[in-house]
Amino acid sequence: MAEDNKPSGEEKAPDTSKPAGAARKSTARSAGTAKSPAKKTTGTAKAASTRKTTTAKAPAKTIQRVKQTAQQAEQAEEKIQLKEEKRMSQEALGMVETRGLVASIEAADTMLKAANVVLVGTEKIGSGLVTVMVRGDVGAVKSAVESGAEAAGRLGELVATHVIPRPHSDVEKILPAVK
Repeated sequence: MAEDNKPSGEEKAPDTSKPAGAARKSTARSAGTAKSPAKKTTGTAKAASTRKTTTAKAPAKTIQRVKQTAQQAEQAEEKIQLKEEKRMSQEALGMVETRGLVASIEAADTMLKAANVVLVGTEKIGSGLVTVMVRGDVGAVKSAVESGAEAAGRLGELVATHVIPRPHSDVEKILPAVK
């Protein structure tokens, strides 16, 4: 025992098979030094190898996350399109009926310029009656129908006006297409 504690001229190489803490203790006892510079590099090398392992796994996880995000974005776009179609069917429907084509064209032009509405189409009935239909928000449709009725009344004969705030989905079947 007494021989082990005596410092000798030869230093022993640190044992790398032991954990870092155990190797430091044995080195400190045998060499009489607090820390060995060789152990610092071993700890750094261990941390560097841990970093390499972590960075090697990151790209695979990142690719999976990107794919999941892309799929979620596609699903969100589909939902938005469905909601948009639903919302379009829930918009108000405005109609202005006039006697004569010229008055109906003037009514349509005035309605489209007066408010944020979309022309749905026209319906020509016998004896010169023409109905112009627009769609949009309730307030915009009411405003457009009023201005269209006024313009049609100045130019020709206004027969009728009407606004349906929330038409039933079956009404879509009888509406004309844009011509």
